[in-house]
Amino acid sequence: MFNYFQDLADRQLAGATLTREEALAVLHSTDEQLLDVVAAASRLRRAHFANTVKVNYLVNLKSGLCPEDCTYCSQRLGSAAQILKYTWLKPEEAVQQAATGIRAGASRVCLVASGKGPTDRDVDRVASMVEGLKDEHPQVEVCACLGILKDGQAAKLKNAGVDAYNHNLNTSESNYADICTTHEYADRVRTVEHAKDAGLSPCSGLIVGMGETDNELIDAVFALRELDSDSIPVNFLMPFEGTPLEGTWLLTPAHCLRILAMIRFACPATELRMAGGREMHLRSLQPLALQVANSLFLGDYLTSEGQEAKADLDMIADNGFVVLGAGPDSSAAPAEPAEPAASAGSADFGKVQANNDGGAAASAGQVTIRRRGAGTELAPNV
Repeated sequence: MFNYFQDLADRQLAGATLTREEALAVLHSTDEQLLDVVAAASRLRRAHFANTVKVNYLVNLKSGLCPEDCTYCSQRLGSAAQILKYTWLKPEEAVQQAATGIRAGASRVCLVASGKGPTDRDVDRVASMVEGLKDEHPQVEVCACLGILKDGQAAKLKNAGVDAYNHNLNTSESNYADICTTHEYADRVRTVEHAKDAGLSPCSGLIVGMGETDNELIDAVFALRELDSDSIPVNFLMPFEGTPLEGTWLLTPAHCLRILAMIRFACPATELRMAGGREMHLRSLQPLALQVANSLFLGDYLTSEGQEAKADLDMIADNGFVVLGAGPDSSAAPAEPAEPAASAGSADFGKVQANNDGGAAASAGQVTIRRRGAGTELAPNV
């Protein structure tokens, strides 16, 4: 019997380029077709990545106090979100935080700092951290995410040992002015090009669930394909209280799967990462999403908590996948139990309850502010 999505996978495996009509067909597939969509996308994922999952680990080097006005961000100018705010970690602290994720199985560490973009002094500071990290863990990949780069800064990072640079497009060019006014879409594209020109692996992705139309979503994905991004992190909007998008719950688990599948069809050989917000939006379908995505973040995110790291590692193993880089006789596991965040259920932790008014998709999730790991005295969630 003819199966449209298996036929679509056949065409992608033969080198075809996904069209807008085909992308819309994936996004508009019915619930009855959902497993067919996932099965077809999984063929592409396994053809290029077999049964491996790349584990990434975030270190938030500098949190909050950003001068940009991105509507989705808890660190934005004017944000009332009760997040951790701190200036630069010391190099030894950054290396220590990164090492926890590496011991738990991460093969890539992402060093992130809030702000529009780094000064030359900031670049030197991060270069020092990277050199120390590479001395102790020469095998680890390092991805820097420092904002909009000026001329020459990408080359400095490359010379210091940085392997990749993350700068997300986030949404389509036509939609960009609706989510940020303090810089332009073109600034983001230019930064990704700077990273590529310097020999850094380009990492650029999306935030979905901000009210974008299907065509705007496809525009953004096709722009990432045109940029030839080596890895595409897909963030699902976490509507922090105190930001303009608080109370925005537009995603269902099934639609999140369709979005991941559409990106896999558009970029079959690209590392596809289910990133921030996956726990609250994919929920019980996270294991199914691993059939499409081949990468995830372990532990917590920049300003919010993720699910227990052991639960992620168990999910990978239980579904027949292996952590990329793990030896044949080893299983990645947390080096030691993470200390629980004190009073994690208190109102001070800024939990955001789902708002289901106005016909928005119901969500069982919530945003829980990170109170452990970098910038605190508590152990990280690994």
